[in-house]
Parts: sequence; C-alpha cells; structure tokens
Amino acid sequence: MRTIGFIGAYDKTDLIIYVAKLLTEMNKKVMIIDATTLQKAKYIVPAISPSKTYVTEFEGIDIAVGFPNYALIKEYLGMPQHAVFQYDYIFLDVDSPETLVSFDVKSATRNYFVTGFDVYSLKRGIEILSGITEPIPLKKVLFSKKITEEEDEYLSFISLGCKVIWDEEKIYFPFEQGDQTTLMENQRVAKVKLKKLTQLYRDSLMYIAEELIDPRESGDLRKAYRQLEKGV
Repeated sequence: MRTIGFIGAYDKTDLIIYVAKLLTEMNKKVMIIDATTLQKAKYIVPAISPSKTYVTEFEGIDIAVGFPNYALIKEYLGMPQHAVFQYDYIFLDVDSPETLVSFDVKSATRNYFVTGFDVYSLKRGIEILSGITEPIPLKKVLFSKKITEEEDEYLSFISLGCKVIWDEEKIYFPFEQGDQTTLMENQRVAKVKLKKLTQLYRDSLMYIAEELIDPRESGDLRKAYRQLEKGV
C-alpha cells in the first residue's frame, strides 16, 4: 500500500479525486481521506445520510470524511486495529499541523504541497508546514493563472524556516475559468470526466498519476486516461 500526502490550505479535493479516478480506472483500490477543516468532500461527493464521520463510495473510490486518525476509520469499518488496509493507495488531504502528525504524513510514500498564490493559501500553507518536526521531501503543486519565477521564489523564501526538502521539479496547474466551470459541471452531475478540461490541466493530472504507478503500468494508465477523456 502506498500513502500519498496532499498538504496545504488550497482546495485540493477535485485534484485528488481526479488522480484517484485515473488509478481506479486501472483497477487499483484507492481511499481518499479528507481530514481537512472544511471537509469539502462532504459537500461534493454524494452520500446517503452522511453523519459526522463516514466512509462512502464515489466513482469507484472510497472516501472517508471527518476522521482524525486511522484508528477511527478502522473502527468505523469494523477492522481490528492491527489489520492492514486493503488498498493500493491511500490519499491524505490534510490542512493542519495536527493531521500531519495524526496521519503520520512524514512516513508517506510521497508528499505534495498544493497551493495557489493568494495570501491565505500561502500563509496558511506555511503555518501547516511549520508543524513538520522532521525534514520531509515535498514536491510543489502550484495553481496560478500565470506562474512566474518570482512567485515560486517567494514561496521558497517564506518557507525557509520549515523543515521541508523541496523537489527540484514542480507541477503546474492552470487557474483557468474553463477548468473551474468544467469541474463545477462535473460536481453537479456527480461524475469525474476529463473531456472538457484544458490539455494543461489533464497533462498535470497525468504527471502526478505517472509518478505514483509502477513504470510498467504506463500503458494501462494511458488506456485509463483515454477512457476518461471520452467520458466513458
């Protein structure tokens, strides 16, 4: 099982769901844990009579909402505490120093720091990173209408006191109105479809997915991508 952390105050829900969908289309078992303060998944993922904490299935993905740690998820699912989750991937959506610790994000297989360049996302994001007590590798996932070198340099500067090891590579997502409109349309019909997203957005989703799979599965990933692109 691989655990993937998505850290930051920026809204990451759609990003995580779309990457997860590419993997489930490859017959991978994926759980998303929304451990964020706002718990956006509670509002955009259909669920029957959701309670304060629950696990639901959406588009072949198991989504856990409202749990502060793994132990309570296991209790909810009726699993012994010593049991191991039977997932190929667990995606963690975290936005606080407390959940960084309670979900042991430092031990994740891979971690991404997701942010836009609005003041809230940056300052709150740095506050979250300040909760990291041991140096961990992080890759930047940057949302911006027009990424500039100055923006990235500023992020690196304000994070100097944080115990993170930045990956030299960065992943860019466009902040395009067309993508936002498509994501909202897909939320309304409760579907995960790539068809109307911009090529840059889709390419960035594929970039993340490719990092998470075995290189020998690249052909299966491309097949999954084509299926979702068609809206099938």
